[in-house]
Amino acid sequence: MAQVNFEKLISKRDLLHVITGFANAFNTPLEILNKDGQVIACLNTHSDTNILHQKNIPLSNNTYPVMLNGIAIGWVKGDQTVRVFSELLSYLANKEFEKKSLATDMLDTYREINLLYDIADKIVACTEVIDIARLIIDEARQLIHAPNASIMLLNNDDVLEILSAYGNEFIPKTRLKRGEGIAGNVALTGIAEIVNDVASDPRFVKGHNIVSSLLCAPLRIKDRILGVMNLSSYPSYAYSARDLKLLNILASQAASFIDNAMLFENKMKTEHIKAHLQRYVSPQIVRSILEDTEGNSLNPSKRKITILFSDIRKFSSVCEKLAPEEIVKYLNEYFALMVEIIFEHKGTVNKFVGDMIVALFGAPFHCDNNEIQAIKSAIKMQQCIKSVGSRWIRDNFVTGIGITAGEVVVGNIGSPRHMDYTAIGDEVNIADRLQSLAKGGQILVERNVYHATKDVFKYEHFGKITIKGKEKPIEIFSVIY
Repeated sequence: MAQVNFEKLISKRDLLHVITGFANAFNTPLEILNKDGQVIACLNTHSDTNILHQKNIPLSNNTYPVMLNGIAIGWVKGDQTVRVFSELLSYLANKEFEKKSLATDMLDTYREINLLYDIADKIVACTEVIDIARLIIDEARQLIHAPNASIMLLNNDDVLEILSAYGNEFIPKTRLKRGEGIAGNVALTGIAEIVNDVASDPRFVKGHNIVSSLLCAPLRIKDRILGVMNLSSYPSYAYSARDLKLLNILASQAASFIDNAMLFENKMKTEHIKAHLQRYVSPQIVRSILEDTEGNSLNPSKRKITILFSDIRKFSSVCEKLAPEEIVKYLNEYFALMVEIIFEHKGTVNKFVGDMIVALFGAPFHCDNNEIQAIKSAIKMQQCIKSVGSRWIRDNFVTGIGITAGEVVVGNIGSPRHMDYTAIGDEVNIADRLQSLAKGGQILVERNVYHATKDVFKYEHFGKITIKGKEKPIEIFSVIY
């Protein structure tokens, strides 16, 4: 805070001229005293040298204060006429204060700007949340007196937990609910606080660490509060408004960088989970799991979808030609190619049953013209096998494909300990039956798929089949490609 030195003010040459001019004009001697009542200057009238003398002069008992912001910083002693002079000195002292305050404010602003740039430069190298917290605490302790410091974040239960701290460490670490204690109240209101007498604050929750004075500022991102930043001292320390202002700046910086780091960490975790999940389930199901915050998207429900079954003809006899390890290698290569084609056409790989692939089009996400997508996928699967780089696969893997469409139940089905995302209904059983009837390289579809796609693909009539549980025979068509 800016200060005015009264004695220096009085000794200024320009002011000396005013003082002597006043004394001569009013023909009155006067004394100027400091705030403690000690004489710092005396003035004789009509002096040849017209200067202040450090000596006592017989004066009256009239004493008038020189005021600065409501506080006496000195006195003027003389007769009643010197009262005007005390008011003049008060005016000059306040002007001097304003000038110094402006300079101080400008210097503080310059320091704050430098502080922001300095922290930003250092934090750029930090990607971990804990590293950012430690850096911010170190910077805070260089600027503000703080034997103890901490950054606390709100967890999913709305409880403040210590992320990083400096000072005495205690186990267990402090945990406060939002609204509990001084820090919890700051997390609730979003308003920074100075508490220089912690013991008398009814909100204070006593812990292992002894605290006499503290500063607490929220880690705020727009209207969202991530946590709080605390600086505290024992023994008692008089924290100022400037200290709180600096802490608010640091807390604002910390919140921004911590939020970005947390988003990055969550993204990396999500990508890690996604990468592992996609080895077992289709990207559509993975996306549904990751995006569904309430866990409802995979609940069983009726939906109109298209079902594709693909199976390798005479796979058992094919397996006899090679060692199991070789068969698995070729099978994995075949599955990798088929799965990519299904994904490319917005399908979901439901499961592998031995060498059979079951795929769904239209679940868990809606897919326009899912019958067309399923047939495009089937045609490309058949063509891919004929042109695959592995000659052994070209010569030995011949598949039959069956496709149906209709309303079935899709969703997570199983026990609480293990569930599969699958489809249940007559159309599933019919698709299985069609693939068993299909010869190598053939794609069979039922009538409703034919009607939905006959303007897009060419077909030939395959015949009618009877399905167990169905009264009427089902009409079947073969895709020409």
